[in-house]
Amino acid sequence: MATAKKAAKKTTAKKSPAKKAPAKKPVAKKAPAKKVAAKKAPAKKAPAKKAPAKKVAAKKAPAKKIVAKKAAKKVVKKAPAKKRTPNAAFMKPLTPSAALAAVVGSTPLARTEVVSKLWTYIKKHALQDKVNKRNINADDKLKAVFGKSQVTMFELASLIGKHLS
Repeated sequence: MATAKKAAKKTTAKKSPAKKAPAKKPVAKKAPAKKVAAKKAPAKKAPAKKAPAKKVAAKKAPAKKIVAKKAAKKVVKKAPAKKRTPNAAFMKPLTPSAALAAVVGSTPLARTEVVSKLWTYIKKHALQDKVNKRNINADDKLKAVFGKSQVTMFELASLIGKHLS
């Protein structure tokens, strides 16, 4: 058994990285089925020579599975190399209108800051709809900004844009 494990390790070490990647989970699921067939084979006397070959093939499958996990981890480590840079248009300070200034303040703010201050106002005054949390129920101050009594959170940015200059 120890020589079979060493042979399996040598064969995986000699293979190029391109051949290691195609290993998939269904290959590992088939391996236990081969072991079951190998256990039944010794009961029959004629095909006794074929049984050790199947055991070696069954032991190679877990080695491929480990290699596939290592290859997948390498790919994951390479992906987060790129970082997003913020758009300068969102960071430009804009002056809010009088209606919006009643909610977020009159100092010039970036669009992102206006949205975050608006959400803190909504949460502080419990203006989210109880049934559908995507909807915002406007109070008197927000009605002047939105123009209606209830809006969805997806409309929020477009409605705020009209009040910034």
